[in-house]
Amino acid sequence: MRIKICGITQPQQSIAIASLGATALGFICVPTSPRYVTVSQIRAAVAELPANIDTIGVFANASIPEISQIVVDSGLTGVQLHGDESPDFCYQLRQSLSNIEILKALRIGSLEHLDTADNYTKYVDTLLLDAYHPQQLGGTGKTLDWTILEQFSPSCPWFLAGGLTADNILEALSQVNPSGVDLSSGVERSPGNKDLDKVAKLFEKLGSKGSSS
Repeated sequence: MRIKICGITQPQQSIAIASLGATALGFICVPTSPRYVTVSQIRAAVAELPANIDTIGVFANASIPEISQIVVDSGLTGVQLHGDESPDFCYQLRQSLSNIEILKALRIGSLEHLDTADNYTKYVDTLLLDAYHPQQLGGTGKTLDWTILEQFSPSCPWFLAGGLTADNILEALSQVNPSGVDLSSGVERSPGNKDLDKVAKLFEKLGSKGSSS
């Protein structure tokens, strides 16, 4: 299972989190976010990482030229679209960035929201389901209603996000079967400052699940 820790801002934390077991790190490229990082900060954070760690930039309603420029300049391996991007936008981005993983985040508050996922599966590599919040795009600490995801089985891989912590991760995974999990605020001291003890506890929990299954 893929494990993505999102909202990294400090280079030394990116290396530590990767060494603890993360398979992907997320960097927020949305200037209004408290976890926002510049291209030079991303470059510093990914410079020492092993080649098998996915590095994913998170964007919201940015233009394709802007996204492409940041990906090229910072050496990201993936793009996560967390705004109101349409399936057609995802298709056009794929033409511009043919070798980059494209993830589309969907904020799920109801079964109706879940129905929109099918519209994207042909145009993206991976879906990410986050908790719905009317104002904030992510990192809210709110959990999804996992019961509405019990039968969710899209035709592409997907991440479960939204308020996950070391304390509730096993409960979540007992109800849903994602390809990966994405954590941000649940392993933080403050926005962008990760708590490595919480990250280590997360991997302990996930490790115990692996050994018992």
